[in-house]
Amino acid sequence: MLPGDQLFGTVAGMSVPYRQIRAAYSEESITVYQAYDPAVAGPAVAAQRFVPPFKRERMTWIKPSFLWMMYRCGWATKAGQGRVLAIDITREGFEWALGHSCLSHPGHGADQADWAARLRRSPVRIQWDPERDPHHNALPYRSIQIGLSGEAVDRYLDEWTVAITDITDLVRTVHAVVRSGGDPAGLLPVERPYPIGADLASIVEATTEADVT
Repeated sequence: MLPGDQLFGTVAGMSVPYRQIRAAYSEESITVYQAYDPAVAGPAVAAQRFVPPFKRERMTWIKPSFLWMMYRCGWATKAGQGRVLAIDITREGFEWALGHSCLSHPGHGADQADWAARLRRSPVRIQWDPERDPHHNALPYRSIQIGLSGEAVDRYLDEWTVAITDITDLVRTVHAVVRSGGDPAGLLPVERPYPIGADLASIVEATTEADVT
């Protein structure tokens, strides 16, 4: 059960599970987002994989939520985050990451020792942060952020990446609509609930139907 028994957020009359993975995806791949300096983004787009000066020895965070990425990079205005990339990775790889993950902070009612041991051996970190609207306002449900390190970074770079697309122009177009007071909904990527089984949901502590029965 989640803190305070909070299971849903309500937006525009719709109930959204408190911790739900939402993403643009196909039968084979899922889109995640990252923002980098042009010195890193340019070679990655050209090679269609991350290459130096990208540093594979560092933890790298991938985000399935477009609007959370916009919050994080300030619509591509923050230093070192001037180019936004949409990275298509295999669903098999994405689910491997979930299955080999540990929450960055102990979950509700978690045994501290068990959590700390799992954290030490897991190459993937999971964080659930408040989802954001186009104006960066926090919404009453969470978005998943996935931190890759060690073996997970190697797999991300060498096995999982299907395509890398620079979407900075789209980001600027959407931002201009938001700044002008318009509705950017028609420009945003279509993100649907991503289906995961009970085992993966338990590992990442996603909200499931069992939580509300």
